[in-house]
Amino acid sequence: MKNLALANLSALACRLVTVSLLVAPLCGQNSQPAQVDPVEARFEMLEARIRQLEAELAALKGQDAESPEEAEATPQQAVIAPPAAAPQAAPTPQSTAAAQPVERPLPMAEVIPTDVTRSSREYSTETRMPFSGYMDSHFNKPEGDPAVADFHRFVLLFGHSFSDRIQFWSELELEHALVEGGEPTGELELEQAYLDFLIKPWLNFRSGIMLAPVGLINERHEPPTFNGVERPFVDTVILPTTWFEPGAGVFGDLGGGFVYKAYMMAPLNASNFNAEDGIRDGRQKAFESIAQNPAITGRLEYHGLPGLSLGGSFWTGKSGFATPGINPRVNVFEIDGRFSVSRFDFRGEWANVNLDQTERLNSLLQRTSGVNPNIAERMRGFYAEGAYHLLPLRQRYDLVAFSRYENFDTQSRMARGFVPLKEFDRDALVTGLTFFPEPDIALKFDYTVMRNQSRLMKARNAVNLGIGWWF
Repeated sequence: MKNLALANLSALACRLVTVSLLVAPLCGQNSQPAQVDPVEARFEMLEARIRQLEAELAALKGQDAESPEEAEATPQQAVIAPPAAAPQAAPTPQSTAAAQPVERPLPMAEVIPTDVTRSSREYSTETRMPFSGYMDSHFNKPEGDPAVADFHRFVLLFGHSFSDRIQFWSELELEHALVEGGEPTGELELEQAYLDFLIKPWLNFRSGIMLAPVGLINERHEPPTFNGVERPFVDTVILPTTWFEPGAGVFGDLGGGFVYKAYMMAPLNASNFNAEDGIRDGRQKAFESIAQNPAITGRLEYHGLPGLSLGGSFWTGKSGFATPGINPRVNVFEIDGRFSVSRFDFRGEWANVNLDQTERLNSLLQRTSGVNPNIAERMRGFYAEGAYHLLPLRQRYDLVAFSRYENFDTQSRMARGFVPLKEFDRDALVTGLTFFPEPDIALKFDYTVMRNQSRLMKARNAVNLGIGWWF
């Protein structure tokens, strides 16, 4: 828009100069003195207008030269800065009659780092937003198995602000690099696609495909945000990250460091629960999700002290739309915390899943499939992690050494008459390094020691390498 204004002003200046050259000879043809010469007065007015246009052109060029120095927000920022005001030409009757719209900060864009630009429509409040994304590539060598190299995730995130009150956000993910119809290859998933309606800081509305606000990782699963090549086991087996469904709800900032989210979402499918992965395979993933008996979920976080973040979340809903006569309820409860002081980082999480009617559910699924899924009444897990930044704080690069202990059991308590499978009571010790050549790029190494309570089915250790980044 600035370039258009410069072009218009330059063209007008050229026309005025041309007119002045044509008018100048006329001044010499009139030998009779006159008290007020209209042609001379017009000539002087044109000269004054040219000087005014030259001054305005110089001012606009000066503003254009300063624009590259404007700071851009970074992916570490939780909320991007307000867009810079668009440069304006000299006041005109049209510009004074129609006030320019005021653009507010965009709280939706938690991971959109760059600035925004105004729509080409002259007085529209619509703001076109850029795209973002993250990727990670892994090399895994389980004990006794061949090594596997996998470009695990390629994710693009798109956003758009229709106005300062209505905003859109989406996330499209390709897993394992290849999708082929009818073959057990990668996955192409629309993990997020929702609209935000911003009303007040403490009350806003959201609707569409959303991530369930459960756990420490589900909403913060970009590779540079956690240590270790793979996501924590608790956030994979007990809490089925990533967990997304269609729904609607509210969110906001309550003040004093408290923020919240509360949604109504499509439920889990109990017919796909099993002994090894718990409720993970029960996610409908927004594929023609059955919304009968919608679930309720929510999260409350506290960020009121420097370096400290605490959170708690829940999910509750009946999940028996595919199991006639049985409608078991799934209750999930989770608490987590993060704390950073000096060179040290600490984080931890505890999660618990309770199901009812599992005795009837196991019997029904065994009759229909011929296999007893051995679904537990209770599944639980926890982990604690400590990390230390090895390089000086003023160093451009960052190298983090970490160690995480996890315990997770998808057979914690069984219904009467069912025996827990000891190989699913598991422990993991993950130790490694994370190197950051840039804050948004993480090169990862870890060695994972796995143990379980079974004497027959032994867990296997693994060496893992990975690289992940976001932009």
